[in-house]
Amino acid sequence: MEHVLAGKLATLSQVLLLCGVWWLANGVSHRFLPAVPAGVLGMFAVFMALASGWLPLSWCRQGARWLLAEMLLFFIPATVAVVQYRELMMASGLRILLVILLSTVLVMAVTAWVVDAGYKLEVVLKRRRRLREAASHV
Repeated sequence: MEHVLAGKLATLSQVLLLCGVWWLANGVSHRFLPAVPAGVLGMFAVFMALASGWLPLSWCRQGARWLLAEMLLFFIPATVAVVQYRELMMASGLRILLVILLSTVLVMAVTAWVVDAGYKLEVVLKRRRRLREAASHV
């Protein structure tokens, strides 16, 4: 029971950490960089913190996984909004559908490419680390 509670608290604290980063990025975006969305700025900040080693991956892994798993919940308001604008859907529904389909395919393709590149980079970095460790033990 303690293990489950600790896992849930870790996930909650990590989600709060990511929300805090977004909140700070939102402030920076509104004040200094209005052309850059807060989500993009926050994602860049988290990436730079992870890449530099300042933020250990273990501090945000569970929270990020939970957010990704529950992502569908964040799209419910958008779906409800579409249903409210029936006239718009009747007039421009086909064009909107084509844009949604094309953008979805592009996002999926770019995401697949980035994940593949990240995986290959991770494999290379692990291989280099193993070689360094093996050389230091000799």
